[in-house]
Amino acid sequence: MRIVGLTGGISSGKSTVSNLFKAHDIPVVDADLVARDILKKGTGGWKKVVSAFGQGVLQPDGEVDRPKLGQIVFSNPEKRQLLNRLLAPYISSGIFWEIWKLWLKGFKVIVLDVPLLFEAKIDRWTKPVIVVWVNPETQLQRLMLRDRTSENDARKRINAQVSLDLKRTMADIVIDNTGSQEDLKDKFKIVLFEVTKPLTWTELWLSRQGASSALVSIIVGVLMFKKVYYSDSKL
Repeated sequence: MRIVGLTGGISSGKSTVSNLFKAHDIPVVDADLVARDILKKGTGGWKKVVSAFGQGVLQPDGEVDRPKLGQIVFSNPEKRQLLNRLLAPYISSGIFWEIWKLWLKGFKVIVLDVPLLFEAKIDRWTKPVIVVWVNPETQLQRLMLRDRTSENDARKRINAQVSLDLKRTMADIVIDNTGSQEDLKDKFKIVLFEVTKPLTWTELWLSRQGASSALVSIIVGVLMFKKVYYSDSKL
């Protein structure tokens, strides 16, 4: 199995690229969706958050008020780090489970969409790593337009993340999304060709088909060994 890492920054267009992969029948494991699941009322993640941040981060129905929690952690680096530490084990196990299910279904290529791919050191398990990049001014303007927020608030949210310029230096593939949607689609076609190339031998043996072939090879090897061993023992 080839696990492609996909990351970017707020308003860089990562979600758009993720949807393009889905449109081309490439399964995507979305860390944000996993995070939503592990924050549902009564889950382990929910209990950790309520214990650390109090009842004030809950909606009347008892679910976590994600926008309110977001405002708290974006304005306070220490609380943001605390939240990441609390949820990291749950998110990691949730991602692993989703990958496992896709592996069992026999998919050879999947995309792992993780905003904190580098920060959580998940990039070490993915190849290639794709970063969706835009220049700082474009990122700021898109975020202000999307969320109808002030420039000050938008800058705070952008500065709370690792810069896109730094992320691009750690990428195998950089998608420059400063242009139009059509430009992005054209660039995506090139990336899609790269990530859907035939698997390497290592990736093939890590696929379900490869694992099955390996099992068959081991069984045949054992049987051949037994045959040779018993034949020699009779001499």
